[in-house]
Amino acid sequence: MAAFRFGRLRSLLLAMGAIFLISTFYLYWTPAPASMIPSTAFEVPLTERQIAFWKVLKPILEKNTPKCPPPTRRADAPAMHFNPNATDPRLDLILLKENDRKAMEEAHASYLQDIRDAKRLRPPHTTGTRGLVTTAGKSYLPLVVSSLRMLRRTGSTLPAEVYMKDASEYEKKICENVLPSLDARCLVLSEIVGKEPIAHYQLKAFAVLFSSFEEIIWMDADCFPLHKPEELFEVEPFKSNGLVTWPDFWASTASPAYFELSHQPIPPMSVRQSSETGIFMVSKKTNYITLLLAAYYNYYGPSHYFRLLSQGAPGEGDKETFLQAAAAVGEPFYAVSERVQALGHWKPDNQGLSGSAMAQADPREDYALTSQDKWRVRDPSVGKPPRVFFIHAHYPKFNPAENLFGSKWETAPTLKADGSEGRAWTAPEDVVSRFGYDAEKNYWEEIKWLSCDPKTEFRTWETKAQVCQQVESYWQHVFAEPHPDDPKFTDEA
Repeated sequence: MAAFRFGRLRSLLLAMGAIFLISTFYLYWTPAPASMIPSTAFEVPLTERQIAFWKVLKPILEKNTPKCPPPTRRADAPAMHFNPNATDPRLDLILLKENDRKAMEEAHASYLQDIRDAKRLRPPHTTGTRGLVTTAGKSYLPLVVSSLRMLRRTGSTLPAEVYMKDASEYEKKICENVLPSLDARCLVLSEIVGKEPIAHYQLKAFAVLFSSFEEIIWMDADCFPLHKPEELFEVEPFKSNGLVTWPDFWASTASPAYFELSHQPIPPMSVRQSSETGIFMVSKKTNYITLLLAAYYNYYGPSHYFRLLSQGAPGEGDKETFLQAAAAVGEPFYAVSERVQALGHWKPDNQGLSGSAMAQADPREDYALTSQDKWRVRDPSVGKPPRVFFIHAHYPKFNPAENLFGSKWETAPTLKADGSEGRAWTAPEDVVSRFGYDAEKNYWEEIKWLSCDPKTEFRTWETKAQVCQQVESYWQHVFAEPHPDDPKFTDEA
């Protein structure tokens, strides 16, 4: 009997001990930090995150509309080449009454306060992701496919998102059969914003904000890299700044009125060139408020901000909205200082360059000089020029079904002055040599594939067989065999 009682007592004590241990565990246990849980455990489909984000952002944009007529200007700003030694005052061509300037100032300040206070304004991206973002539709879609194939030739594995304005620009054969093989997908902006009139230049800022990537390389449809672009994420100047922009040919023509209403000192004309945002890099981790303000500048761009930021200078549109937004909110940025270079071929009789593309420099090599206070833009002798990293083939667009081939060499980059077929980019020779390899030949290989592969059926191409025949004929004449006019390169990529 005593043994039985001792056994019952022992069992009771063990049970009480177990209850105590379990209770203690639940009292003091805390869940693992979110960073240790796979992101897919809480993943919401991207479209749902984008729509939720837009439902919060749109009312803030609409609440802070500039309550004044659009600014007007006395004249368009001329095409002024950048002068790093300029001492002239900033152009002031904007006509803006004091009450209207005050209204824009108040709306600008209110918008910034609202986006900073909005706790439900959660960006739709996935933390730690990187990728390339672009927009395309109609005649720009062939350009994007060529650009993505050039991206893959560099060895890049960055995924890509291609945004389209609405369903009318979505091409099922390309989006479902061609782009996935390039690790790219199509997204339709109207599925997020509805019938909101966001179009043309405005698309860029919203595509970047809606993207699933945290760190982004933006490239226009007619841009492509010569080297592996993801390497730029890991080093300066991106690593410390989070926003890297490249220059245009022109001087900045942002108006004094813009700097006043955004509470910034008016910078001297010699500080930096205007921006050329066919290519830029941005991190939402460091420059989220920048992107939200850039979205505001683009939302009210056609009515108010584009003319304030450019005053009618060449390329007026979204080009100044990103860098100026970063400066306005005090977030970091790095503006590449090495001048953009025009690419083309020489006109006869020393008439200059017939250009069709822009060459942008490696930001790492530019930063290596500027971080030592060596500025080639002021004194080219301080160091050798950086290699060319990106090409923006902007005029004409290299869509083989359109205006690449013609009877006038001034408008057809594939013709020489004597009317014979030739390379598009042979000059300036010192710039072409900085490609590191024959990038133009590679680009035409991709254009040839695009033109002749049976899977690439674009709606805007009515005569694909004829396009293929013309491109193959051009290839045979210009690239099939080595030619004495072929460019020489300074290094191998």
